[in-house]
Amino acid sequence: MTIKADNPLTEEEVSRIIEMAWEDRTPFEAIEQQFQLSEADVIKLMRSSMKASSFRMWRKRVTGRTTKHSALRSPEISRAYCATQYKHK
Repeated sequence: MTIKADNPLTEEEVSRIIEMAWEDRTPFEAIEQQFQLSEADVIKLMRSSMKASSFRMWRKRVTGRTTKHSALRSPEISRAYCATQYKHK
């Protein structure tokens, strides 16, 4: 899958971006820093990768969520994830 012509993504990267987008504490800026995808690009990826009902549920969940935008986050939140959230291979 490709969001931008100069930024092809592997299936593993798409899966990780989707996982990060669903996470409450991972801001869009962290996704942009790691994968060079803007919030709008993430929304496009989510729309094209998910069933319509799942996409609507995700949009409802993240819309207005202050933890998804670094500028809106409380200064008390200094990390993007919990150390135990990642799956061990």
